[in-house]
Amino acid sequence: MTIGKFLDNLEEYFCAATMAIMTILVFIQVVMRYVFANSLSWSEELARYIFLWLSWVGASYAVRERAHFRVEMFAGLLKGRARVALEYFVLFAWFVSSALLTYYGTQMVLFLVDTGQFSPAMDIPMEWPYACLPVGCAMMSVRLAVEIYKLHKYGLPEPPAVD
Repeated sequence: MTIGKFLDNLEEYFCAATMAIMTILVFIQVVMRYVFANSLSWSEELARYIFLWLSWVGASYAVRERAHFRVEMFAGLLKGRARVALEYFVLFAWFVSSALLTYYGTQMVLFLVDTGQFSPAMDIPMEWPYACLPVGCAMMSVRLAVEIYKLHKYGLPEPPAVD
């Protein structure tokens, strides 16, 4: 596998790995609580933070796969240039929103670095869980820029087949 292919699929690998780790953590927590009547103090917190990272990086991956939910009722009525213009508008608005979340999420993480907050159970710096927002949105912004470029170069993609 080439480095370029690995980097292109990095989000997919990350999501698969974090989903597996989160599932194992929750399973261990359930076994500890109901079989051994003793729970781990850190597993629920770690699973929650992994879920946050999975969600935001997964949002970027979903842009690549064109898997985000969309309401196509109005867009389906448009044809030709009007449809392309709507697609540009949607992608650009989404890109701006994602870029703003990246900026303000970074400001939030820097604030947490300054305040030195730590998580209650695992005692890790809180900037690590919160960093999922700017990282995921920055990745999503890059993916959206690629989608805008593809729209410009190749036009509208074929709609996905309905199974």
